[in-house]
Amino acid sequence: AVAEPGAVLKGLGEPAQAGIQRLHHTETLTILNVVWAPMMTLRPHNHRIWAVIGVYTGREDNVFWRRREGGRIEAAGAKALGEKDAEPLGADIIHSVTNPIARLTGAIHVYGGDFYAPGRSEWDPETLIEREFDFGTSRRLFEDLNRRWGFA
Repeated sequence: AVAEPGAVLKGLGEPAQAGIQRLHHTETLTILNVVWAPMMTLRPHNHRIWAVIGVYTGREDNVFWRRREGGRIEAAGAKALGEKDAEPLGADIIHSVTNPIARLTGAIHVYGGDFYAPGRSEWDPETLIEREFDFGTSRRLFEDLNRRWGFA
């Protein structure tokens, strides 16, 4: 789909604010339209299901992490995704996401399961110690950044 970003924009509309829009959601497949606020960073997390990320406008930088002893993680690589780029992520991948540009970035995220099911982890951005993923914290981050950038 992201090979034709104009078609995606025609179908979904130009991104107007940061957020996560459910396009399809079942126990076996979740498809989301994720719009990142300018300069937004989402802390390290895992999905525990495979995923494919495809950018249709803007840029999404991913830092990939690996587990260390003691429950911490360390950076293990990175990949910048721009318009028309797609990247598969295995079920065991830990990554953080940054939109490094001063405009909204839109990406289609496809997950091989129920994205909203429990069982995911996130890592504290300062200590890099694992904890249960908190959807509320992520939702508030999107809301706060929308207010800060005047999108809400």
